[in-house]
Amino acid sequence: MNVLLDNFPEFRDGFIGTVSITAVSSVIALVLGVLIAGFRVSPVPPLRIFGTAWVTLLRNTPLTLLFLVSFFVVPEIFFPGMSPFLLGSLALGFYTSSFVCEAVRSGINTVPLGQAEAARSIGMTFSQTLRIVVLPQATRTVIPPLSSIFIALTKNSAIAGAFSVTELFGWQKLMSDRGYAITPVFIWVALGYLVVTFAISGLFWMVERRMEVAR
Repeated sequence: MNVLLDNFPEFRDGFIGTVSITAVSSVIALVLGVLIAGFRVSPVPPLRIFGTAWVTLLRNTPLTLLFLVSFFVVPEIFFPGMSPFLLGSLALGFYTSSFVCEAVRSGINTVPLGQAEAARSIGMTFSQTLRIVVLPQATRTVIPPLSSIFIALTKNSAIAGAFSVTELFGWQKLMSDRGYAITPVFIWVALGYLVVTFAISGLFWMVERRMEVAR
C-alpha cells in the first residue's frame, strides 16, 4: 500500500489522465468511425474510395508509428504548439476510428436491403436513409463489438505515457525511476485500468439491455 499512499496525488493524476484521454479519443473514434462507415456504403465512388483508404491505412499501421507521426510530424507541419494530450487523443482516436467504422459497417450490412429501398421509394436521400432508417436498426448489432473496441482503446492509451501524456502507465515509469519495486506498482496500474475497463463494460451492458427491452 505504501507505493500508492505515498504517491497518491501522482496516481490520481495518472488515473484521471487515462480516463480523460480514453473519453476524448472515444468520442473522436465514434464520430469519425460512423462518418467513415457512411462513406464506405455511400453510392458516391470517391467517398467509398476515401473510406476504404482510411480503414486500410489506419488498421495496417502500428499505433506507435501513428503516435510518432502525431507528435513529431503534425506539430512541425500543421499545428505547432498543440498539447501532448490533444495529439495523443487524435492519434488514438484516428486509429480506433478504423475499427469502429468496420463494426458499424458490419451492423449496417445486417439491415435488410428492403429497408433502404423503401426509404428511397418515399423520396429520402442517402444521408436521411442512413441516419433515420438504417443506423437505428444497426445499433443493436453494433453495441457488443464497440464495447470490445473501446476497452482495447483504453489499454492502447498506455502508449501515450511514452509521449509526455499524464496517464497511468506514465505513473508506473515515474515510480520505477523513484526506485519502487515494480510488482506492486504494476498491480496498482492494472487495478486502475480494470476500473476503467469495467466501467466501459458496464456502460455498454446497460445500453445493450436497454436496446433489448426496446426490441
